[in-house]
Amino acid sequence: MKNTIRIERAILNITQADLAERIKVSRQTINAIESNKYIPSTVLALKIAREFNKSVEDIFELDESD
Repeated sequence: MKNTIRIERAILNITQADLAERIKVSRQTINAIESNKYIPSTVLALKIAREFNKSVEDIFELDESD
């Protein structure tokens, strides 16, 4: 699953730690999601999308292999 979290963070000029604090997860969780090592739950994906004022589909996209 691809995601645009790193890009969205850059637009808002926030760190992984900032985003993690806002949605109540660890910075390591954000890092793992950005690195495509962890697929977030629906609730977590919704929280991330809400922080960027975007839809989940704007942040996350399925790969051909998914």
